[in-house]
Amino acid sequence: MSAEKKLSYKASGVNRDIENETKEEIASALETNDARVLNKIGAFATLFDGHFPEYKHPVLVLKTEEPGTKQLLALQHDSVETVCEDLINHLVNDCIVMGARPLSIQDCIVCGKVEKPVVARMVNAFAAAAKNNECTLTGGETSWQPGTIPEGTYILTASIVGIVEKERIIDGSKIREGDAILALASSGVHTNGISLVRKIIEATPEIKNERINGKPFIEAVLTPHRAYYKALKGLFGKDGLVGLAHITGGGIKENLNRILPEGLGAQVDLGKIKVLPIFSVLKKYGELDDADMLRTFNMGVGIAAVVREGFADEAIAHIKKSGIDAYEIGIVGKGNKNVDFEGLLRRS
Repeated sequence: MSAEKKLSYKASGVNRDIENETKEEIASALETNDARVLNKIGAFATLFDGHFPEYKHPVLVLKTEEPGTKQLLALQHDSVETVCEDLINHLVNDCIVMGARPLSIQDCIVCGKVEKPVVARMVNAFAAAAKNNECTLTGGETSWQPGTIPEGTYILTASIVGIVEKERIIDGSKIREGDAILALASSGVHTNGISLVRKIIEATPEIKNERINGKPFIEAVLTPHRAYYKALKGLFGKDGLVGLAHITGGGIKENLNRILPEGLGAQVDLGKIKVLPIFSVLKKYGELDDADMLRTFNMGVGIAAVVREGFADEAIAHIKKSGIDAYEIGIVGKGNKNVDFEGLLRRS
């Protein structure tokens, strides 16, 4: 083999110097004042102090998540920060619906080529979103995979560890007949249904000329997934809050039924749902029927909370103090873990 064609790791597409320079650039984003983090960047794994004297019987809550095809749309429009916030908020929401406090997040960035500015933006955005959710980005992985992932493509995932007192776990087991179902407003499409949104854009590119609440259509689509921890944490431990469902893929029906006990069902009045304008635009251009939309999108409901009937007003008032709209959309009755819709969606 000639000197000109000599093989090396760098020649195969992986530049260790750039990788190391990138690690140095993102190191500041991983700095934390959290005393539970016992080591710093560069270690083989994160050491996290598991001593929780304020908990009688601590239970860890574990979850891994990814933002789906929204990451492709975001990167096409140089909206790196928004999709990173999407991922962290989605992840935290899945953790807190168990009544948990988020503790530590680790990210994974898989790419065909490490672009230092892009990766730095991603890690900084992950860290900022974690901080906003009162937890810590404690590390992660950046995997350079030439030949497997095309250059310019990034695949993002993240994992979380949360904690909850065993006696205060919110898993729906205490839900009973007559409980009220509340909607916590979403900020938009969040991270589900984006493949359909992309197909609508492809079929009717003129949709990009639409404005949603004063924002260009694409910007509205890329609005980050709403975070609900700060709005809900003050209700954790209260007897009146008995169930939380994060409305993601499958919509209201396929997520609310995940927390219903045997022998109970839910009735949701579609006419009470405050459908966000973006869904009306998607319906118009995609010629979508409501049944398919309800199974694909959140339709304006980011979290469904199940509360005791007499606790509904207090819960709504508490949530609204955080700036998130909340209102009643249904009731729990006898059934077989079914979620039944009544009425019709109303659009502004």
